[in-house]
Amino acid sequence: MNNRPLHTALFAATLALAGTGAAQAQDALTAPQVRAQLEAQGYTKVEDLEFKDGMWKADATSANGKRVDVRLDPRSGNVYPDKPVPALGEADIRAQLSTAGYSGVHDVKLDDGLWKAKGTTAAGEKVKVQLDPTTGEVIALEKD
Repeated sequence: MNNRPLHTALFAATLALAGTGAAQAQDALTAPQVRAQLEAQGYTKVEDLEFKDGMWKADATSANGKRVDVRLDPRSGNVYPDKPVPALGEADIRAQLSTAGYSGVHDVKLDDGLWKAKGTTAAGEKVKVQLDPTTGEVIALEKD
């Protein structure tokens, strides 16, 4: 018995359902919701927002001020930038250092994948610090 017509029919039905799923996935998040999701995650200047290839795509400015291409999963809302972006922005790093007792924090910048800053410890020492881009934890400290 030849099952080719049955396999062909099943394959066609699967493709039709997959197409419907993609359309429903797009409807899961609307363009304004996608824009709001990106902005809530620290992206600004969101432009060229479109649904393509089963994902929302846009150009945006990341928390570190760089232009990136981002993809957004329409079902989960997860954002996938084309370049790794630190989870924390400059304001987060300044707040983290202030909470840890540093004062006079300045020259905060993302450099070579780490946040770097200068400031004064609670004991009054002027220091340069390097921080983890995801947690904001001080991972290196040097007297300035």
